[in-house]
Amino acid sequence: MFGFYKIAISVPQLKIANPEFNGIAILENVKHAEKEKSAIVLFPELSITTYSCGDLFHNAELIKSTEEAILQLCQKLKSFNTVAVIGAPIFHRNVLYNCAIVIHKGKILGVVPKSFLPNYREFYEKRWFKSGKDIKNDTIFLARQEAPFGTDLIFTSKDSEISFAIEICEDLWVPIPPSSYYSLAGANLILNLSASNELIGKNEYRTELIKHQSAKNICAYAFCSAGTYESSAETVFSGHCALFENGMKLLEKRNFSTINQLYFVDIDCQKLNYLRNSESSFYDEKIPLYRRILISNIYKSKKILRTYDPYPFVPREKSRRDERCEEILNIQSSAIARRFLHTKSRKAVIGISGGLDSTLALLATIKAFQIINLTSKDIIAVTMPGFGTGSRTLNNATKLAKALNCDFRKIDITRVCKIHLKDIGRNTKKHDITFENAQARERTQILMDIANAENALVIGTGDLSEIALGWSTFNGDHISMYSANCGIPKTLVRYIIEWIAEKSSPKVHNILVDILNTPISPELLPSRRGEKFIQETEKILGPYALHDFFLYQCVKYGANVKKLDFIAKIAFDGIYEEKLIQDTLKTFIKRFFSHQFKRNSNPDGPKVGTIALSPRADWRMPPDADFSIWLKEV
Repeated sequence: MFGFYKIAISVPQLKIANPEFNGIAILENVKHAEKEKSAIVLFPELSITTYSCGDLFHNAELIKSTEEAILQLCQKLKSFNTVAVIGAPIFHRNVLYNCAIVIHKGKILGVVPKSFLPNYREFYEKRWFKSGKDIKNDTIFLARQEAPFGTDLIFTSKDSEISFAIEICEDLWVPIPPSSYYSLAGANLILNLSASNELIGKNEYRTELIKHQSAKNICAYAFCSAGTYESSAETVFSGHCALFENGMKLLEKRNFSTINQLYFVDIDCQKLNYLRNSESSFYDEKIPLYRRILISNIYKSKKILRTYDPYPFVPREKSRRDERCEEILNIQSSAIARRFLHTKSRKAVIGISGGLDSTLALLATIKAFQIINLTSKDIIAVTMPGFGTGSRTLNNATKLAKALNCDFRKIDITRVCKIHLKDIGRNTKKHDITFENAQARERTQILMDIANAENALVIGTGDLSEIALGWSTFNGDHISMYSANCGIPKTLVRYIIEWIAEKSSPKVHNILVDILNTPISPELLPSRRGEKFIQETEKILGPYALHDFFLYQCVKYGANVKKLDFIAKIAFDGIYEEKLIQDTLKTFIKRFFSHQFKRNSNPDGPKVGTIALSPRADWRMPPDADFSIWLKEV
């Protein structure tokens, strides 16, 4: 469902040089994986014999016992739909190879030999095995079956949603691992059977290899290493298990345990396939041709185990969040500074409402002016109270502009808006969209005219979340000469201001904290007696946290509507009710599709993250796209 597949990683209790015992131990873990409806269960390198057999690999009795254990395992797995991937020493054409064996419903789907054999320090694999890296288009007779043999095998579901390939331990450590070529050929899951031992610092290095290989190949990478019971002589193993998905850690265990280990994690193949197709450079290399082994009826996950961060734009750890805030402010301010250097303008004009977005735009512009040796006095901060402006926001706008030593101006738009509405035949008591938009357009006109008079640039304040939802007035606050916040979602705007507040003087700090605690509102409608905020944006649109989540998962990972609903209910479990999630999703779909025409004429502004909606860079969507097929799925 939705491209999710459950992967099991198993480090069973094994005995060195006892294939019969080990086959039974493997079988028990496959049974457990089958019960959980795992698509695949992965075992360590040479798991049938264990890695630590040394010169016993040359013993004919051990090899004979190995094949018998594989035969017994195949017979007992005939009714199992879970794909088992085990390791074993295999004789082929009188040569011994270190192999991975893929078994499904008792059938050996393929045998993959190890390409790169370590032969340094504590490793002596070339003493026992030959490299199989050049073996292609070959077959093997094993456990009374004929099966494909070679390093040119990719195992895939019939719909190609999941495709996996195999590399073995050292294969990952070489300059160009086989998994790089497998990925180019379509494999979105790499399975690594390993016997990587433990040394001081090696675990960190090994984890980074797995992480970066999964990231640069846009794949899921599952790693399973030998357990403690394989430790022998000077070599110690920990049972290191890991799974990374496009650089993101989904699982990592290294517990030096002597008990059976079995871990489950769900990977998102649909997401990986979308990323590969949206990252055009991924397929710029020549795509190698490999044999495809079809697997029928592979399990898909229905109940997934993974979690989702409800706030994907916001790092959880405060230290990382602070770093993110500083980096964003630096990007913003340097971009604004560059535009001023180019235009040779010496002043900026910003509409200050006392809300989050205009506050951040003002703070970023002040920092930009410090870069180009201009002062805050060169920033004209204009507050323009209208019909619905509250005293709290007005006071905060006034106090902030003055505290930051800006050129502060207050221009009441009530009178001119009444005249304008009367001129076009509108009743000022009719509080409709015309009434609201007339105020937004009047404010924009004032800012633009001041900019012309002062040879200044108007700095836009709208954020990424508002741009995604079209929450602006066309040819009103939608327009500026440079859009400072266009790459920053609402959920992150709050944290940037909070971070700046922590570093500010007590006076500025207190003002910023009150701005942070003020409900988000356009303040375009007159308040009724006893009501401070007649318009609260999140009561109209739904929570910005949900909208930002939908935006992130939709644009970055291509999640369809049903999937958005499914994963949002996981992410916001215990935070929002399911009905609110669904209603907000409907709003998101309608507004995201309906307001592309606004995005097509957005002004320039800095891209600060991987999600951006500029039609000149990241998001090219037809403004006339019909969203009915998406809405049907909610």
